[in-house]
Amino acid sequence: MKAVIAAALALLALPAAAACPEPAEVARLAGAIVDRRAPPPPVQGMDLADAACARDRLVALLAQPWGDRVGWKVGLTTPAAQARFGVPHPLAGAIFHGTLRARSGAEIPAGYGIAPAIESDLLVRVRDEGVNEAGADHVALLRHLDQVIPFLELPDLVHGPATAWSGPLLLSINVGARLGVVGEPIAVQATPDFAAALGTMQVALTEGGREVSRAPGTALLGHPLNALSWLVADLRAQGRRLRAGEYVSLGGFSPPLPVRAGQDYVATYTGLATDPVSVDVRIR
Repeated sequence: MKAVIAAALALLALPAAAACPEPAEVARLAGAIVDRRAPPPPVQGMDLADAACARDRLVALLAQPWGDRVGWKVGLTTPAAQARFGVPHPLAGAIFHGTLRARSGAEIPAGYGIAPAIESDLLVRVRDEGVNEAGADHVALLRHLDQVIPFLELPDLVHGPATAWSGPLLLSINVGARLGVVGEPIAVQATPDFAAALGTMQVALTEGGREVSRAPGTALLGHPLNALSWLVADLRAQGRRLRAGEYVSLGGFSPPLPVRAGQDYVATYTGLATDPVSVDVRIR
């Protein structure tokens, strides 16, 4: 890991904002995340611009062991999550090749992260770059997507529940992106009916057969595709664009729950397709 960090530091000669963590500080955090050991104390005094700088430095390091970035995750997509972190809008983090490697039915060790958690989520795959000009119209956005995919996100909240969390701190750890479990893709239909189904579907998460959360599609910013249009605007403000083949994790329908060894977790989506569809993982 030391060799990886040393090599990646050479790539991080970025202009720093006043409170953007120094590359060496970010390298220590990256080493702790990859090695799953106690992280250094959180950096204090960051604003969102500083935290975005920290995120980008961290992503450059994590892409070494976890694989290239393959898309983005949108976090804080519910009013409760935004209130908890004191930010009135979502935040975006990178997802990696390793994030999407596990398929439904996989077994994942309980200690995959420092502070591992689980939440029901939903992925979309970008068909073409026209998504960047599609605006907020749901059917227009669907024309530039080719798959909707059931997804169990397995984030690593790194600093743990006892931390004095803030929006900048969450952004600085790349919104906690780590692992996920991918279900069977559903072909996108660029129709008003398909768009409506995304909003009215019910998403239930069970742990060991016991339902622990349930939410409609509208739980994500009023409609899951609103998270996508927010991300496009956020990336545009940074001079970035979504690319064909990239994935977007649209946000958690359930709050992050600590994972428990020996438990099976299943997310079931009712109303999205003709029959309910699901994605599951066993935590060992």
